[in-house]
Amino acid sequence: MSWEKIKKSWKKIWYFIWEDDSGWSWIANIILAFVLIKYIVYPGLGLLMGTSYPIVAVVSTSMEHPGTFDEWWQSPASCNKEMCTQADFYANYNITREQFESFRFKNGFNMGDIMVLHGVKPKDVQQGDVIVFKSNRPDPIIHRVIKTQEINGVYHFTTKGDHNKNIHPGIAESDIREDRLIGKALIRVPLLGWIKIGFMRLVQMLGVVLK
Repeated sequence: MSWEKIKKSWKKIWYFIWEDDSGWSWIANIILAFVLIKYIVYPGLGLLMGTSYPIVAVVSTSMEHPGTFDEWWQSPASCNKEMCTQADFYANYNITREQFESFRFKNGFNMGDIMVLHGVKPKDVQQGDVIVFKSNRPDPIIHRVIKTQEINGVYHFTTKGDHNKNIHPGIAESDIREDRLIGKALIRVPLLGWIKIGFMRLVQMLGVVLK
């Protein structure tokens, strides 16, 4: 193929992607954006931030705080299978109100938020940090560390969702070994995660219709 033919073909492709207003052009742009984000932008951010998950969308309400901090601090929790307050629960882990208010994301965050992560060494994870870890579910979990310990040179963490009444038994968060650690939350971007949540719900709806 001659150089002139290559230039003409490239001009046609360029016009189709960036200037054509047809439905097929829009589909091509969506596919191109997906490929660029998934295979270039996201891995690049991961390399920069030192984690395989540099950005995660919050897909549950487990870190939300209803009302003011005072209202949340006195909201119901479970201490050794007995009703108590969040204040009582955290007291069992030697976390005072003053300490909690010094933690990053002290007011939690909401479903639909985007969290920017960075890689962290297990030894540098502190009580009160918000971490993302692998669980027995498809999506990683983002919760707050309430306990850290080192056993035979291996770090173990216990976490809890701020909104939850207790440690969740279904995601094995009472003993998170260091090899399940993905990263530490650094920045919160409100609401942007609803794009992913909306897309996931659309895919689920299409799956139900097609069955």
